[in-house]
Amino acid sequence: MLYLDHAATTVVRPEVREAMAPFADEAFGNPSGIHGVSRRAKNAMEEARERAAALLGAAAPLEIVFTGGGTEADNLAILGAALAGGARRRVVTSAIEHEAVLESARFAERLGCELHVVGVDRYGRVTPRDIAAATGDETIVSVMTANNETGAIQPLAEIANAARGAGRGVLVHTDAVQAFISVEVTTATTSSDMISLAAHKLGGPKGAGLLYVRDGITLEPVIHGGGQELGRRSGTHNVAGIIGLVTAMEQSVSDREDFRRRVGGARNRFEEVLSAELDGLEFTVDEPRLVQHSHLRFPGVQSETLLIRLDQAGVAAAAGSACHSGAIEMSHVLAAMGASDAVAAESVRFSFGWVNDVADGEDAAKRVAAVVGELK
Repeated sequence: MLYLDHAATTVVRPEVREAMAPFADEAFGNPSGIHGVSRRAKNAMEEARERAAALLGAAAPLEIVFTGGGTEADNLAILGAALAGGARRRVVTSAIEHEAVLESARFAERLGCELHVVGVDRYGRVTPRDIAAATGDETIVSVMTANNETGAIQPLAEIANAARGAGRGVLVHTDAVQAFISVEVTTATTSSDMISLAAHKLGGPKGAGLLYVRDGITLEPVIHGGGQELGRRSGTHNVAGIIGLVTAMEQSVSDREDFRRRVGGARNRFEEVLSAELDGLEFTVDEPRLVQHSHLRFPGVQSETLLIRLDQAGVAAAAGSACHSGAIEMSHVLAAMGASDAVAAESVRFSFGWVNDVADGEDAAKRVAAVVGELK
């Protein structure tokens, strides 16, 4: 099987499995306890927090809040900031955000916040001007670093600067879940006050993530309980998952240049061969885009049928986000880009990962071309 759905989840790196192993065995303690078994887990977790802070350029380790994944991190950023003291009563986001951001923003609206969902151009990009026009004082602005379906990279630093110029007390959040493995993501490069990450998109385990929160920002917790994470996120810590998350972050940073060369080469070879073998192939977005993403339209071929046949041919791909029901339905991202139902129904996402190389790209292209030829 050629697995080309790394945007949904990716293979756990061997370094991550090795780093996590002790915390599923002899170092199993609850870090909230006071005895030696707990202290071992606590020390490892706090060391991981320091490492994560350094990787993101945070000013202090306690700016890192460990969560149960990217969805929880997005919820905490938007709802936590919107509900903290009732100060920020406006949320501005884009129409191509992950559902975790859009649904959090809509829930904030139901709780009384003013919501502005900004449109995008035909390539799925947000313009700083449009964000600034929707932003006022005490606003939470949330724009993803790169789109999880199309791979389109957003001009995030420009968006953040434009938003801050449009009002006082503006907070900028970015969901960098999809981008971190191949794009430099720090507090400086994103110009963000809050950053969401998830381990399983980086070669880490599912069920672990974090939210960077700039010092001085108050968040209302969205999960209540024992007051862990300085009261910002209650619940017994997933120590093994946290260790896996931070190890995956480190591996992503150290491997990033090679990842862009090797995995980008696989994606590029895939597209070169497909373009040569298939007439009418259409590319959904232009540059800049993530090196691991290829979002294509196959005119005259239904994506649902194509995905089933590709699975039988040993190629795993997707027609959109894998983060909801799993059913194939009209992508809200493609709809926001102006695609018709017919165009969206002929579009497929291929996403490469750290295990892929150029040979995989060529092999996959030949298999895809053969299946598309049969269907046509």
